[in-house]
Amino acid sequence: MTPYTLVSIIQSLFQFYNFLILAYCLLTWIPMNPNGLLADIGAVLESLVGPFLNFFRRFMPAMGGIDFSPVIAVLALTLIERLLIGILL
Repeated sequence: MTPYTLVSIIQSLFQFYNFLILAYCLLTWIPMNPNGLLADIGAVLESLVGPFLNFFRRFMPAMGGIDFSPVIAVLALTLIERLLIGILL
């Protein structure tokens, strides 16, 4: 496996996780039926991105009712991705 293939895989994984965070944020704005399909999707997304977002929520509580932890999480993911790619190349 060439380094460029590995970099491509890493970029795809980070991009997918960023998409999951965005989807989770958008789903939190939609009122859901507790027994509906969206609630099930939201539960799966919560289990995937919730622990990562909770790490940032501990250090940065919601300000004015707005949770900025997804923004900080995406910035942290971008930084980690760039560091990994820099190490590999």
